Amino acid sequence: MADYRGIEYLRKKLNRKRSRVLRRYKFYEMKNIARDMGIATPPSLQWLQAVLGWNAKAVDSIADRLEFRGFRDDNFDMTGIFRMNNPDILYDSAVLSALISSCCFIYISKGEDDFPRLQVIDGANATGIINPITNLLTEGYAVLERDDNGKVTVEAYFVEGWTVIYRNGVPVQLFEDNVPAPLLVPIIFRPDAKRAFGHSRISRACMSITESAMRTLKRSEITAEFYSFPQKYVVGLDPDAEQMDKWKATVSSLLQFDKDEEGDSPTLGQFQQQSMAPHLDQLKMFAALFAGETGLTLDDLGFATENPASQEAIKASHENLRLTARKAQRAFGSGFLNAGYLAACLRDDYQYYRNQVYMTTPIWEPVFEPDAAMLSNIGDGAIKINQAVPGYFNADNLRDLTGINMSNLSVTPEV
Repeated sequence: MADYRGIEYLRKKLNRKRSRVLRRYKFYEMKNIARDMGIATPPSLQWLQAVLGWNAKAVDSIADRLEFRGFRDDNFDMTGIFRMNNPDILYDSAVLSALISSCCFIYISKGEDDFPRLQVIDGANATGIINPITNLLTEGYAVLERDDNGKVTVEAYFVEGWTVIYRNGVPVQLFEDNVPAPLLVPIIFRPDAKRAFGHSRISRACMSITESAMRTLKRSEITAEFYSFPQKYVVGLDPDAEQMDKWKATVSSLLQFDKDEEGDSPTLGQFQQQSMAPHLDQLKMFAALFAGETGLTLDDLGFATENPASQEAIKASHENLRLTARKAQRAFGSGFLNAGYLAACLRDDYQYYRNQVYMTTPIWEPVFEPDAAMLSNIGDGAIKINQAVPGYFNADNLRDLTGINMSNLSVTPEV
């Protein structure tokens, strides 16, 4: 116990990081407010706010392409544990949360039937001290419940061998286990030696570009008012003339001005009409910067260029996105493997060695689903390679390429 930092240290650590995670969730949920420069916005339009969904697009473009299939050589039936815990929701929830906050956690506990339960906790409600070798925690802390005002009501402290549940700051339950690590497993996006808890998909550059684009949208919205109704003026009108209604004068198709006693008449004019082109060009510039930062294309951000003709063209235009997705698969697969390993130890009440699961590998569906032309190319390539190296391609690695499972239906020929 002397080597542990303690729950109070982890509480303070979470409070330091929580605001950063919540800020990224605001950008993802499009609830962020861009600071106004206070130059081009009239006081009567200070309330106007623009909304932009580029950050949600950047996250979803990766999350929607990551489909976890399970484990190969699953000697401890870890896939079965995940299947008993709503895997369709669990995997997607963990992937999405980790992409936004750089790291989420899977909380493992025993259910009423003593079978492991898995719950995803976002990075704003959990933290810990990580072991850089195994990527498991040495101790962890998680907020399990908050009241309507965001105050912590139920929290948990994890160390190897036991978990303590706190309610309103007071320990109320102690759960002992025979598991070689705390029952809180990190799922990390793009970890490195300096930042063991990874990097968020919504980077500082993404947030800065989005705020600049939001200000551009706001300025264009204000300019559109003057673009729709250009400002007009009247010169030489008699000061004693009857005042006209400005709005009626703006939308009226015919105005009448009589000459005065000296025979002079007022001069009508119109200011130059505001142009929307500079705002559109600036917004497109920010879209290009955001696309370069995230590996998207201008088509993804709403600026239509030209439609790719084939799956290969789509893959070529999203090459950076594909590399990011493959990198995420490796990191998330390791996290899911760690969660399955600890859940298997909890299920069997036995401390398996970590090296006993080294042959178990996470498998994912293809990042890009192949079209008919791509399937034909894969088939031709598999035939030629199998002719050169018999048995090189089989049902397993072909599914890894195509994402299509082999049919198990047996067809009886007609007699």
